[in-house]
Amino acid sequence: MVKFTKQFEGQLIPEWKDAFVDYSQLKKDLKKIHMLNNRVEKKHTETSLIKTIKSSLGKLSLFGNKERGRSSTIQVHKKLASSGSNNDVYETELLEKIADDTDAAKEFFACLDTQLNKVNQFYKTKEKEFLERGECLKKQMEILIELKEAFKQKHTNGESTQESKEDDSISCTISCEEDSVRNRTEQMQVEECCLEDLEDNGPEALESPRSEEPIKINNEDSKLTTGSGRVFSCQGKNVKIKIPLTNPSRTFSAISYLINHSSSKKYSPDGGNKLQISKKKLSHAEKMIKGALTELFKGLNYLKTYRNLNMLAFMNILKKFDKVTGKQILPIYLKVVESSYFNSSDKVINLSDEVEGWFIKHFAGENRRKAMKYLKPHHRKESHSVTFFIGLFTGCFVALLAGYIIVAHLTGMYRQHSENTFYMETAYPVLSMFGLLFLHLFLYGCNIFFWRKARINYSFIFELGSQNELKYRDVFLICTASMSAIAGVMFVHLSLLAKGYSFRQVQVIPGLLLLAFLLILICPLDIFYKSSRYRLISVIRNIVFSPLYKVVMLDFFMADQLCSQVPMLRNLEYIACYYISGSYATQDYGYCMRVKYYRDLAYAVSFLPYYWRAMQCARRWFDEGETSHLVNLGKYVSAMLAAGTKVAYEKERSIGWLCLVVAMSSVATVYQLYWDFVKDWGLLQHNSNNPWLRNQLMLRQKSIYYFSMVLNLVLRLAWLQTVLHSSFEHVDYRVTGLFLASLEVIRRGQWNFYRLENEHLNNAGKFRAVKTVPLPFREVDEED
Repeated sequence: MVKFTKQFEGQLIPEWKDAFVDYSQLKKDLKKIHMLNNRVEKKHTETSLIKTIKSSLGKLSLFGNKERGRSSTIQVHKKLASSGSNNDVYETELLEKIADDTDAAKEFFACLDTQLNKVNQFYKTKEKEFLERGECLKKQMEILIELKEAFKQKHTNGESTQESKEDDSISCTISCEEDSVRNRTEQMQVEECCLEDLEDNGPEALESPRSEEPIKINNEDSKLTTGSGRVFSCQGKNVKIKIPLTNPSRTFSAISYLINHSSSKKYSPDGGNKLQISKKKLSHAEKMIKGALTELFKGLNYLKTYRNLNMLAFMNILKKFDKVTGKQILPIYLKVVESSYFNSSDKVINLSDEVEGWFIKHFAGENRRKAMKYLKPHHRKESHSVTFFIGLFTGCFVALLAGYIIVAHLTGMYRQHSENTFYMETAYPVLSMFGLLFLHLFLYGCNIFFWRKARINYSFIFELGSQNELKYRDVFLICTASMSAIAGVMFVHLSLLAKGYSFRQVQVIPGLLLLAFLLILICPLDIFYKSSRYRLISVIRNIVFSPLYKVVMLDFFMADQLCSQVPMLRNLEYIACYYISGSYATQDYGYCMRVKYYRDLAYAVSFLPYYWRAMQCARRWFDEGETSHLVNLGKYVSAMLAAGTKVAYEKERSIGWLCLVVAMSSVATVYQLYWDFVKDWGLLQHNSNNPWLRNQLMLRQKSIYYFSMVLNLVLRLAWLQTVLHSSFEHVDYRVTGLFLASLEVIRRGQWNFYRLENEHLNNAGKFRAVKTVPLPFREVDEED
């Protein structure tokens, strides 16, 4: 049977962990009472037989029960808080001696009262927040229904013209002046939600702006706004349309919109500007409200879980107290807990029923089963077949890799002065590129496994929907299957070369392998984790066009991964040149190295990931206005300069370039180490309870954090190999380079865990368990 402590810790909401009953502290206080009672019992081992019989009869007889019911051992007082708020505060008074140590009993009940007051306060706060959000969504639903009715009425009356058939819309009248560009930009910082992702991925792809404030709706004023910067009157309501600047196309359309409407304005007979609301934009608003309802329903269920778990915690700790002290405190105090606000309020249940009713009626066509698929999505069960195939592919990979190593040793392909240098110049870059890529993916799967063990909500931090989220078993399956295919191709390719087959025909094999993986990545069929593949493509697109897209956690986390994959990108550059130029057919593997544009492009590829990351920092500074993003930008600029000097030194090995490499790499390393430890991991805090760490740690063993910091320092100094030219005896320098690149990937793998841990702890401090979805219609003041 699972102990309640493990059950309680396993079911609580991680982001609300500090708001739950501190069950472990209550157990410690109870253990202190138990130890004191044991000491007293050892001193007084001989008890009176008469007292024993009398106490036994008192427990069994009805008279004893009545007498015990009349005399209360404790009394719980309920009063208002001294701060003047409407919150109730509970204080327990001991009417008789409960334990042998009265101070220990008082300390226990003081802690119990504190926990009850904390739970009530948090529940009341979250309930108020969800009720306000529910009231706001109700207003949003009314406007949405009215606009949909307007479209339906237009079709019924047959008012659609040829133009409106192409872009179905309804005509509205502007009732206010246009907003200035500055005001529009400020409002868009809150409203920049992923409308394009909504089109592709549904409500799961909604972002959660971290700086969004709670929305308040004035019941007396029905003026609402959508995200546009223009206010117009439609069906008796004032609505505002805003063009989000989340991607380049919307940015350019917003600029053209401003130019066109500033140069030419059409006026209606009543003096207002005419504006068309498209059906597509109304569909966006409907998807946003649908996503907001889903998140609200999730939050309400979390609050129900919060209430039930805390109720169980109070019940169990009171049972333990009665067992230790021999008193009957449970009925008295549990009655107070049951009548307290967090257990007696039914507002959350009523709102949950209302939200469910709205969703069934307006978004599921009165089909409750369909609605529950959105509101209560079932987690995919772990399949035994996935585990079987992971083991199968792992065995295949080990066998094929062993065969490849034997053939490579017999042919001497990896020796430093081998005659078969063409193999290291041609096929090896393809194979090493895949090796680095899937090693990184394997470490990501390991991170997912450890994040789950540490109860780090990585899917919420990355804002992944259920369709885009990969479980660690899925990641391991992809890695093992891919690496088995790569090892098989490596073995076949090397075996054919050893048997003397035509070089021109054999060299096509690595190119076909790369082409096969690219085709799988962009495959439009719903196979091979399509939603995750397309999510990856969209993230890469956001990274490449970093200044033009709003930056979220997943985007800059993925860009950081690319900063550790510079050797892979350089291999990819060489492979593209090798196959596109036809060098594989002419066996001229040195052609790409002789071409000037290839050498120039090597500089760009070396610092391109750092450039993308720097642009993301610039965009975040522009959106959020925090100077820390500019400081972070400086870190990537120093990394770009260090990478550029390394490439230059590889081409021209002179003392001047060597000194420049040492200087730039040293500055970049110190900069990066500071940012890793202090900013990304949140460590090295002077006033921390854990020396040189931080107050909250997800791992129990503190030595792991110290070891990780030392390991990160050592692996950050891998650039010294550029200066020392260290290599293994009789091993090609490219193999040494692959080994060092693998160390950087491993460093990034451990960096990922602590980065997400720090992010999770920061989010938990804000009690963010559900996304705050931006809504399409917003309130407008008269002066706007």
